[in-house]
Amino acid sequence: MAPDIRVLEGGCGTGNVLRVLEQTCPRGMVVGMDLFYEGLNYARQRTSCHLVQGDIIWPPFTKEFDLICLFDVLEHLPDDMHVLLNIRRMLSQDGVLLLAVPADPSLWSYFDEASHHCRRYKLAELKSKLVAAGYAVEYITHYMATIYPLVWLGRKLRSLNRKQRPSDIYGANALASTELRIMPLVNGLLYWLLCVEVSLIARRWRLPVGTSLLAVARKKWVADR
Repeated sequence: MAPDIRVLEGGCGTGNVLRVLEQTCPRGMVVGMDLFYEGLNYARQRTSCHLVQGDIIWPPFTKEFDLICLFDVLEHLPDDMHVLLNIRRMLSQDGVLLLAVPADPSLWSYFDEASHHCRRYKLAELKSKLVAAGYAVEYITHYMATIYPLVWLGRKLRSLNRKQRPSDIYGANALASTELRIMPLVNGLLYWLLCVEVSLIARRWRLPVGTSLLAVARKKWVADR
């Protein structure tokens, strides 16, 4: 990475990814921004990055960034095009947006309701929105392919079982929490499979399915809107 690179993670939460960005760009300036002060308190324990409390819908920055990362944030926002346009204005010439969102609307379930998602994306839909917002999409792929069959089957079975269908947000939260349980043997196997997947993505392979989408989009050399 260039020594003077300027990096922003929007919606950095508790800083788990932010510390990786800091390690990857040790000589650059890495900034984490989140709407919630509580998350930034945890992030401060994990990283020495600059932290800012702010809203990605109305970002408080006047200087541009060379790389902006948005991981599992866009799906929470009602007007995703407004956010993509805002981020484009924040990027330097030839700057890059690194974006991750949940994939496949057919996977919509109690988990999305508990997570306050507005949508899940199809690959073609995400690519189309990025292009419309003024980006050149350099790479886009599904990922989390290794857990896709488990997620698809689990959510379909629960949707067919009336007793397991949540009747309100509290029921959705309870069901969603069951998906986050730690099972050492299963989690160890999935971790190994995901490491293989990461190595393929690092080589810019395109995976055919997955529970998430990953996109690398560069700001086009056109006049700002």
